[in-house]
Amino acid sequence: MAEPSTTSIVIPAFNEEPAIGSLVAALRGGAAWHEIIVVDDGSSDATAERAREAGATVVRHPYNKGNGAAVKTGIRTATGDYVLIIDGDGQHRAADAVRIASKLGEYDLVIGARSTGTQATRARLMGNAALNWLAGYLTSRNVPDLTSGFRGAHRAHLREFLHLLPNGFSTPTTTTLAFIKAGYNVHFEPIEADARVGQSKIRLARDGAKFLLIVLKIVTMFSPLRVFLPIALAAFFAGAGYAVWTIATQSHVTNSSVLLIMLAVIVFLVGLVSEQIAALRFEGRE
Repeated sequence: MAEPSTTSIVIPAFNEEPAIGSLVAALRGGAAWHEIIVVDDGSSDATAERAREAGATVVRHPYNKGNGAAVKTGIRTATGDYVLIIDGDGQHRAADAVRIASKLGEYDLVIGARSTGTQATRARLMGNAALNWLAGYLTSRNVPDLTSGFRGAHRAHLREFLHLLPNGFSTPTTTTLAFIKAGYNVHFEPIEADARVGQSKIRLARDGAKFLLIVLKIVTMFSPLRVFLPIALAAFFAGAGYAVWTIATQSHVTNSSVLLIMLAVIVFLVGLVSEQIAALRFEGRE
């Protein structure tokens, strides 16, 4: 069991002036944490000042790099044995932070899994549900909340995967699947999330393409053969079935059948190579 005294809290924050001060104060009042680090990701408001006034250690980016970049800076700065990452928008509760930290040691990664009733919008809920299903298919286990930014892990384990983490908003997705792929013990702790303070930084029109890129990255980085193989089998059986039908009815094999079978072979071989490349990411870990 991890004690708060051995746990560093990392809070990535971008223009979170209305929420950051009360969040840091609530966390300090909830337990004697090793340290509370707020990474100000180039905010244009007084996020850094409010966090510092509340008693946090502030690390400031000179310009906005992205949520993932802020998380990576926090992990590099942290000195505790364990790291607890919390969003800076005020939606997470200090009592839940203590509960998640108490699971560390027993588990290598503990994720605060939000109930469906506390997620922001219907569109966000549907998008998260699609990602959860995809993650569950790729990992062969139930993943109730892939995108929750509220999570804790051993600092050394997080540093293993820093090179995989993007600078954008898919850091929770990547860390969850990386820990599962590496064989670490991952636990989803049910939590309730409050309404965030202020406006969300995610916009559907702007970030829709990023969502699709996240899906493609998940597929190619973690168990790609589980996606390529079904496509290859579908193309093969379609080509073979069409070939049997044309032989029976026209006494010859059409070009379409040959192309479908060739497509199946190519997709399978690409999937096989992708699987080997994905495996190399997890070889030689300390």
